[in-house]
Parts: sequence; structure tokens; C-alpha cells
Amino acid sequence: MKFLSDIRVKNDWTQEEVAKILGVSRPTYIAMEKGIVSMTLNQLNQLADKLGCQPEDIMAENIVDENKYREVLLETLKYGADSDGKITKTKLAKLIYLNDFGWYYHNLESMTGAKYRRLQQGPVPNLYFATLEELNEEGLINFDMSDDCQLISLSKAGKQIEKELLSLKEINFIKKVSQKWQGVRAKEIVAFTHEQLPYKICNPGEVIPYELITQQDPDYVY
Repeated sequence: MKFLSDIRVKNDWTQEEVAKILGVSRPTYIAMEKGIVSMTLNQLNQLADKLGCQPEDIMAENIVDENKYREVLLETLKYGADSDGKITKTKLAKLIYLNDFGWYYHNLESMTGAKYRRLQQGPVPNLYFATLEELNEEGLINFDMSDDCQLISLSKAGKQIEKELLSLKEINFIKKVSQKWQGVRAKEIVAFTHEQLPYKICNPGEVIPYELITQQDPDYVY
């Protein structure tokens, strides 16, 4: 299955790592890549959950660039955090959405290709939560609790990570959008995204098409 090896290479995963995601041994996974062993529906769904997309996206090879998504998250955290270097989990998710959809508004392409769903607290991809856990395990971000919310900050190592996949134009855009919302409470940015056309016209749980943002009033893109 060529799409399996393409996904693995695109995300810089080893065969062992993909085998673990699918719950199989490395030899079995190698057989899958060669087309000797077929994937089960459950394994396809497991891979889709990891990638934050739909199973049909995998079959069509319409896959999010996970490494670039990590860079967008880290850069958004860098510029969107408050003066103490911290930002709530909810606010960070919304800033990434505004960066991704705002970039699409101006360039007709997203930065990451992530699939954002219409959830109660606003648009967010499945990939967001998994990426946060990975970055925390790698020591690149820190988690803290404050009252009833989770705060996220860059660790010393996270501040030193070089951005290899983001262009200077993309970084400047992330900086512009993220700094616009510095010091603003999370509930305000949640309310803003809820009032945007893409969120309002989609059904709960539905993937929000990027194309909808092009119909938004320019003053309410980000």
C-alpha cells in the first residue's frame, strides 16, 4: 500500500512507530506497505485518529502535515501567550484555527491541512490534543493548572526549536494574528469563532470546509 509509506515518510515516522499506531508488529506493518497484508477498518480508523482526519482522507492521500502542524502550534504559542508566557488550552486552539483559516482566506490554501470540527467550544482538529501530549512528553511545552483551566507554556527547549517547515511569510502572519489576541480572555475568542460563518453554518461534529472562510466579512476573519 503505497499510501502507507507516503504517509510514514511525510510525517517522518519510523516503521516501528506506524506499527505501534496500528497495533501490529513491524514485520506485519512492512507486509502492509508491500500490499501483502491488508489493513482492517479498525486500523484505518486508528491511523485517521492519529492524523486528525477522516479515513477517506487517508485513502485519497489528503493528509495533514503533522510536523508542520507542530511548528504552527509552537509558533502560535510563542506569539499568542500572555506576558507570563502562558495561554489557556482553549485559547491556543482557537488561535491556531484563526491562523490556519486566515491564511486560507488570503492564499486559498491552509498552512497545515488539518481538519477542524465544529465542537461546542469551537473549531478544533483531533490532531490538536494528540500533538499537545506529544510536545509535553518531549519536554517542549509545559502544562499548569489554574483554577479550572489548563495553561500551556513553552519550555526552554521549546523556545529553541528551529522552524524548518514554516516560511517567513507564514511566521509573520502567525505573529500578526496571535499578537492581536494577546491579553484577551479565552471566552472572547471562543465567542468570536462561534460567530464566524464557517462555524455557524456547519452542523455539530462536522468538518468545517476551509472554503467557507472566503465568504466571511474581512473584518471578522481573524
